Amino acid sequence: MGNSLILCAAFCAAAVLAAQAAPDPAPPTLEATRGAMGIPSRGDLRGQRDIVGFASRADQMARVWDLSAAPPAPELLGPRPAPGVAGAICPHDDYLYAGRIYREVLPLVKARTVVLVGVFHKYHRYGARDVVAFDPYRAWRSPDGEIRVSPLRDEVLAALPAGDVARDPAWADSEHSLEAIAYWLKHQDPAVEILPVLLPSASFGRLEALAGGFGSALAAAMARRGWTLGRDVAIVISSDGIHYGADFHHTPFGEGGVSAFQKAMDRDRRLLRGPLAGPVSAARARAFFEAVVDPARPDTYRMPWCGRFSVPFGLMALEAASKALGTPAPTGQPIAFGASVDAPELPLKPLGMGPTAPANLYHFVSYPAVAYVNR
Repeated sequence: MGNSLILCAAFCAAAVLAAQAAPDPAPPTLEATRGAMGIPSRGDLRGQRDIVGFASRADQMARVWDLSAAPPAPELLGPRPAPGVAGAICPHDDYLYAGRIYREVLPLVKARTVVLVGVFHKYHRYGARDVVAFDPYRAWRSPDGEIRVSPLRDEVLAALPAGDVARDPAWADSEHSLEAIAYWLKHQDPAVEILPVLLPSASFGRLEALAGGFGSALAAAMARRGWTLGRDVAIVISSDGIHYGADFHHTPFGEGGVSAFQKAMDRDRRLLRGPLAGPVSAARARAFFEAVVDPARPDTYRMPWCGRFSVPFGLMALEAASKALGTPAPTGQPIAFGASVDAPELPLKPLGMGPTAPANLYHFVSYPAVAYVNR
């Protein structure tokens, strides 16, 4: 299990340091990447990177589902919209920390096909940037059985310029940010299909161009089927919020403690109620982007949200798809918010699950939940 326990803290701390890091001259091989997976990918089936923070067996997933509804409820930021949302932002941290937040937002997703927009934490190690990264797999394994990859993937890929996309199994196998969400969606809907993509580093202008092409290609594939956003297709964006602590190189309110925690959470609430709320638009996506990174040097964090690239891309792809389908841009409604230190852990350790990083007032992560509803 040692190789499989890749700490979320290590991922995110490495991403913070990536601002000064050049790509490794020799990126990790596919063999080395799969050697670090809890359940390696084989053939056309994508395996599982993290078998500690996330469920890997059906009994674990069922227990997570039940416990995530137990009190205390997370902080609610507004009324829960009707199920059938066009999109969402959901965290990807360990189930025992963030499970209550998953439970607030993901059951609102009822579409049979879900586009998953993920964080590519180790993009700098693989020399990845300025593309949308797809995987080559037929299906993903999950605690509840295989999750089929949607045939929309190949249609979208075929419609995009070759220079805008990459399809590398090592990139996909290195990343955990979509696993937790995909498994949750599978548990609540056994027939769900996914279209997973990862976003490495890019300037805002490049993200805008990539998202516009992706959203238009997605809309064209939907139009051929008579599909709509929310009913048939949804876009779910993976992002944890602020990563606070000395090991994240982010202590603007002091090393930690109650006051630092409160100030960091208040700042995140302003993002949730500001650029992440209201009708999706390039202007709101840019406001978020410029809040969390230096736009002149996108590898450099201003606020370490690991969704610095996935969130702007996902929101602008949602806007582009809506426009191409001739429908109004969906509206963001913040619905829940939490952190790794603001509620008791879900009691999952007896089932063989656990934390992949510490949680305390000197090392904490926040969890945003936003729903994007059709107008």
